[in-house]
Amino acid sequence: MSTMLEVAKKAGVSKATVSRVLSGKGYVSEATKEQVYKAIEEAGYRPNLLARNLATNKSECIGLVVTNTLYHGSYFSEILSQAAKKLEDNGRQLILVDGKHSAQEEREAIQFLLDLRCDAVIIYPRFLTIDEMDLIIEQHKKPIMVVNRKLRKHQSHCVFCDHKGSSFQATKYLIERGHRDIAFITGSMDSPTAIERLSGYKEALNQYDIGVNEALIAQGKWTPASGVAAVETLLSRKNKISAILASNDEMAVGAMKKLNDMGISVPGEISIIGFDNIPTAPYLSPALTSIKDPVSDMISEVINRLISMLDGGYLSKENVFTSDLLARNSVIDGPYKG
Repeated sequence: MSTMLEVAKKAGVSKATVSRVLSGKGYVSEATKEQVYKAIEEAGYRPNLLARNLATNKSECIGLVVTNTLYHGSYFSEILSQAAKKLEDNGRQLILVDGKHSAQEEREAIQFLLDLRCDAVIIYPRFLTIDEMDLIIEQHKKPIMVVNRKLRKHQSHCVFCDHKGSSFQATKYLIERGHRDIAFITGSMDSPTAIERLSGYKEALNQYDIGVNEALIAQGKWTPASGVAAVETLLSRKNKISAILASNDEMAVGAMKKLNDMGISVPGEISIIGFDNIPTAPYLSPALTSIKDPVSDMISEVINRLISMLDGGYLSKENVFTSDLLARNSVIDGPYKG
């Protein structure tokens, strides 16, 4: 591998001149720049990025920490593609690191990105608590933005979706369509999103004086197979069910398959709603009613805030995003529709 000194000798200039050309700092004549660029091309020289980052304290890279439980499915794909595109539009690169299976591993992932001299870090946390994330932000000078969690101390450093509110609205929609015997399939209960969606479901039932029947709640794990298992659990309890609200579309798909395999009509006998609006949702039979979280909008806002923190500029106060209910054919009027 060629060195900067070799480039300097080939161009007939000093090493300091080559450094100024590469960094863009300091005056260098156009003729000299051309000599240096020609020498770089001929020598096949590649700057040592880590050394450059150490010298300038800038990398033009933004780190993203996501736990690997999110790696499958369209939700993660949307996060990743939107983050990469938005950063590319702003002349920066994305570095993805796995947050793995614990709060400690999420902390280590953040530190790894900071050690790489990333200019800023985005974290989509699964295990770190709100207090821990507030503390991490306080301990580091580099900007850190949190997606999908509401912080107490550093609200300008977070963007989140009202998962409890969207679950409330989904349950309300079913109630207003004449359903009262509404079952719920949770996500993995170590997930803050799963906890909030369950809370919204319960709050809606209580507000409409229906009350929560724990026998109508089954635990899932975000996968179609867990949706199948949840339906088996719910039906084994012999409770009347006219609708199911699943905490994501993949579990809703599993639930629909199991019901169809058992000869139970969807939506003729049981209506179903999911969350996330996966790409196949409109093409299922019946087309799946789903709650769409504004993932792209949230990621875009996160990056806008980081760019503002890094480059200066207006910092939006908007950090709460709401979801949309996309009504399709998997829900019909229930037995209590007036």
